[in-house]
Amino acid sequence: MPPRDEQDFEERRQQIIDGALQVFSSKGFEKTTNKDIAAAAGIGSPGLIYHYFKDKGDLFRQVVEQRMPLLQLLHHNDEDMMNKPPRDVLTVFGKSFLRMVDNPTSTAMMKLILGETMRQPIVAELFNNIGPSRAVGFLTRYLAKQMADGVLKPMHPAAAARCFIGPLIAYILTREVFLQPDAQQISSDMMVATAVEVFLQGMQAPTDGVS
Repeated sequence: MPPRDEQDFEERRQQIIDGALQVFSSKGFEKTTNKDIAAAAGIGSPGLIYHYFKDKGDLFRQVVEQRMPLLQLLHHNDEDMMNKPPRDVLTVFGKSFLRMVDNPTSTAMMKLILGETMRQPIVAELFNNIGPSRAVGFLTRYLAKQMADGVLKPMHPAAAARCFIGPLIAYILTREVFLQPDAQQISSDMMVATAVEVFLQGMQAPTDGVS
């Protein structure tokens, strides 16, 4: 076990991250202040935040990285997944991507971030570097390797990656933003299974020599 002082430090960091997630999800990145975060986290002074994080941008990065399941998955298993079968990798990727819809706070934060990125280029760049570019980058590299190995049909891997992620984003928007009744009735597991099946039907390399 780590020394007690290290445990205390990490526990306080997680306490601040949880408080920041709560405030970011209700007020957005730009309007959130250190005073708001300190109050939500239950710490005495807003200045203590800088003992654990460089600035608000650093804290925002940690909130997204540590509270978004897909980024946690990629952080710990990026290279391990490169040699696994497409159905397994796409299923795990898709389920992690959609797990946010099961967490109302994470969903609320994502809605606010999406709104802010349209108005604030700085927020868009910050969020893209933390999340979307990493997710698309991983999937592009994975598909490129599977194409090179002859498992999947050769085509533009970056375009193919977006063809898989696109339906998942559409599901989140129609279910959580537009509140379409039929989307509410589709479970995240069903959406992932369908997306994987449709994607692989078009991407699977022929096994009988016939293209």
